[in-house]
Amino acid sequence: MLIRISRRELFLGAAAMPALAQLQPTPLQTLGPFYPADRPLDQDADLTVIKGKPGRAKGDLLYVTGRVLDPKGEPVRGARIEIWQCNAAGKYRHGADDNPAPLDPNFEGYAVVTTNADGLYRFKTIKPGAYPIGPAAWRPPHIHVDVTGKQSRLISQMYFPGEPLNEKDSIYRETRRREALVAKVLPADKNMEPEAKLAVWDIVLNRG
Repeated sequence: MLIRISRRELFLGAAAMPALAQLQPTPLQTLGPFYPADRPLDQDADLTVIKGKPGRAKGDLLYVTGRVLDPKGEPVRGARIEIWQCNAAGKYRHGADDNPAPLDPNFEGYAVVTTNADGLYRFKTIKPGAYPIGPAAWRPPHIHVDVTGKQSRLISQMYFPGEPLNEKDSIYRETRRREALVAKVLPADKNMEPEAKLAVWDIVLNRG
């Protein structure tokens, strides 16, 4: 499925870039224990449907977009971004995930996208759920990324604003400049389903 990047999203990405300023690289985050062991064959930019199945993933629809930049603010063309996440119930499609929450048969949980000439990426998914990591600890909703640019590689995680679990999460809390990991969430535009949200998150590689 072709996911089109709108002029609005291009403007939002450009507006987030300070003029003549050296950008700080996006903070590193752990790869996590649930990096996909078996990648799905249907690796397009839409995680909410699986080719050959009639259903749609459960959860709140979310489009994620942004730009991959170097420290000078120049777009990184052709950067490869792997995305993986749990479903809306907090369950990863991974054999080691012992969370008793159910799998969603219509949710892939993994995708690969490539930035265009302006450094823009975009994919469609659902907002991931929180999930338990111990008797009294939970991870907040987040999306994993593994970004490979021309000279740099970055493993990180994108978080959501206003989540009470963010500041209780040791991975998030112990990260310097953690505000750079939080996406800006906006209402749907005319090219999206009315109930969807748009998450805007720029990624800065340390060398591009």
